[in-house]
Amino acid sequence: MKYIITIDGGTTNTRCILWNENREDVAVEKRAVGVRNTAVDGNNSKLKEAVKSCLDDLLAKNGIAYDDVKRIIASGMITSNVGLVEIPHVVAPASKEDLAKAATSVLLEDICPLPIWFIPGVKNYGGEITLENFEAMDIMRGEEVESVAIIENYPRGKEYLLVLPGSHTKFVMVDKEGRMTGCLTTISGELLSSITNDTIIADALGRQYVEKDTYDKEKLLLGYDTAQRSGIGRSCFSGRILNQFTLKEKIKVANFITGVVLQNDVVAIKNSTALNTTPETTVIVGGKEPLRTIFVDILEHDGHFAKVECFENLENKPLSAMGAYMIADLSSVL
Repeated sequence: MKYIITIDGGTTNTRCILWNENREDVAVEKRAVGVRNTAVDGNNSKLKEAVKSCLDDLLAKNGIAYDDVKRIIASGMITSNVGLVEIPHVVAPASKEDLAKAATSVLLEDICPLPIWFIPGVKNYGGEITLENFEAMDIMRGEEVESVAIIENYPRGKEYLLVLPGSHTKFVMVDKEGRMTGCLTTISGELLSSITNDTIIADALGRQYVEKDTYDKEKLLLGYDTAQRSGIGRSCFSGRILNQFTLKEKIKVANFITGVVLQNDVVAIKNSTALNTTPETTVIVGGKEPLRTIFVDILEHDGHFAKVECFENLENKPLSAMGAYMIADLSSVL
């Protein structure tokens, strides 16, 4: 039996998955090392060591050798200038076929004896970025393979906006042919983390985040509506006012602040020239709970988009690995 290995290299973590010929993920190895280490250290030594040990342990623990591996496929920030090898972005509009054509094989003998196929990221524009057009520019590495995996579940002939919540929430526009025509990134996750832990209202929230069992839709939407009227700065301080005089349960205030922060994301996706959405665009929300439900509730409450759907990964396999596998399948890689 010949195996496939996918490498998902992110900002803070690296994950290698072993797949058998039946496309079943049979084992996984992870390391808490990512491109952030490269940025901090000024070199990618730790990242190289992490990928090598991940691959070596994956093989050793499953009793196989590199002779049993058909291909190794990598995606994510590992293809950036702070990763293992920088692969130029594909310019949008980009289909999975375009990504397959641009996949690049590189032999890194200090990591493994087989060449690694790197799948590039996608950027919105290939020309000069100026003060007049910078707002329309955005880039992604990793979310494009997740998007490919999600798009496969929906019919062509409609425009979609994919929502991928996280510390850096990514919004990906998909045209009627299934091509990614642009993306938009916000730092709402990091912003929420800073507000929750490092501001004067941290005590009002109890330095806690909304979990699935503490989600309060009413308080979330109260925060959303307040931010629409008063802006994020004033609305955040209103969280302290609420806790002192009205809401003694700090988790209720955490729900309120989550709504405040995410209201900014909705403004961005409705108005940014990076996406060019319309009210007819169907929104598909992925990611983990409770953020998936939170985004659906907020977008339905806002009412701008006529249709908002929730995407559940029923296969329970990492979308990044599934997308990378699909792209590799289209090229001569597999």
